[in-house]
Amino acid sequence: MQKHPPAADPAPPVPARAALLARLRGGPGGPGTSTLRIRPALPPPLPAPAADPAPAPAAVPAPAAPGRSRGNPAVPELYCPPPQRDDPALAEAVEDRLVAWAEETGIYAGRLDEVRALSLGRYTMLTYAHVEDPDRLLAPAKCTLAQWATDDYYCDDESAGAVPLQIATHLSQALAAIDPAHLPARYAPLLEQAMRADPVLVALRSGTEHLSRYATRSQLTRYRQEMAALFCGYTAEAGWRVSGRTPPVWEFLAVRQDNSFLPTMVMLDPAGGYELPVEAYADPRVRGAVLKAASASVIVNDLYSMHREDESAAVNYNLPALIEAEEGCSRAEAVRRSAELHDELVHAFEEESALLAAAGFPPLIRFLADVWAWLGGNLEWHRTTARYHPAGRAPARDGSPEHGSTQGPEHGPTHGGTPA
Repeated sequence: MQKHPPAADPAPPVPARAALLARLRGGPGGPGTSTLRIRPALPPPLPAPAADPAPAPAAVPAPAAPGRSRGNPAVPELYCPPPQRDDPALAEAVEDRLVAWAEETGIYAGRLDEVRALSLGRYTMLTYAHVEDPDRLLAPAKCTLAQWATDDYYCDDESAGAVPLQIATHLSQALAAIDPAHLPARYAPLLEQAMRADPVLVALRSGTEHLSRYATRSQLTRYRQEMAALFCGYTAEAGWRVSGRTPPVWEFLAVRQDNSFLPTMVMLDPAGGYELPVEAYADPRVRGAVLKAASASVIVNDLYSMHREDESAAVNYNLPALIEAEEGCSRAEAVRRSAELHDELVHAFEEESALLAAAGFPPLIRFLADVWAWLGGNLEWHRTTARYHPAGRAPARDGSPEHGSTQGPEHGPTHGGTPA
């Protein structure tokens, strides 16, 4: 891949999922690496799942070319794997079911065309490349749309009812929709009444219930914990807006680790029909690698959404703008430095994943490979969606501009600072 600024010699291509999977199975190699073949204290392998078993490395198709970020001329080329697949029919099947569900819950009432314009069905198809069943894909799609609705209704869009001084209260109620609160009998009916009256709470609870069809109890607990962290990130960004404070870059990056795509990424194994045990996910080395991937993915969002946010009347925070303000550089230089941070994180995830795979623990190997493929799908969606490309010019899937495409609504769902 090309570096920033362009190097004289081309860098090696980004490995596809199949190549990474092979590397993860083998661990690091070469002179001086024998001491790196550590054995993480991970649990013994789980019984092979009956549904949707992990494919053998040879069965995983490898895209021919590395992923490119040429869709938006303002975004440099990023180090990231290519998308694992592109199945428009599957994306449309998920999209149709998701829009129908949104109508049932009541979120974005009268704005379902904007929900469809998000192309969340395509996003889910691209990022969960190991899942073929539309209903399994629909579970993370519902949960993701409910997350974005939470940000819109409670944090960003005052026309939809967002009240800055009530954000923490609303998010606490949102958490109760995901992780049910157990009140004394006298007050439980009042809580239930509130849960049924708010479309966002209906969507959060319904999405979690759909996920529970495929997730174990420990996987649901993991999802709830990452959602709680996401809500902490929402609250921190709301504090900046209310106070008018511009955070330093280090603080912004720390908060964005919470306000990232991690709640979406942790649904990879339940959607795929296997489980990464809690002992493995909680291992500091595993969690560190996954958090780096999550942070890299949200930098992609910052890079592709910056023009949209610059044109918005709302106060938004993105990495290039903060680097520009803190370091006194041009926006183009701030974008380049943001891209370098993204690449650093992706390289770190790749290297740390190879070390972790040396333990030979199949669920961990599969999860890390699925995160790698998720990164490629996330970039491809940002690169190709009309949502993030000025003048209504969405790129074609080969990276060239596609004339005649239409841009999504200026202020549709999730138009604020949250991912996507």
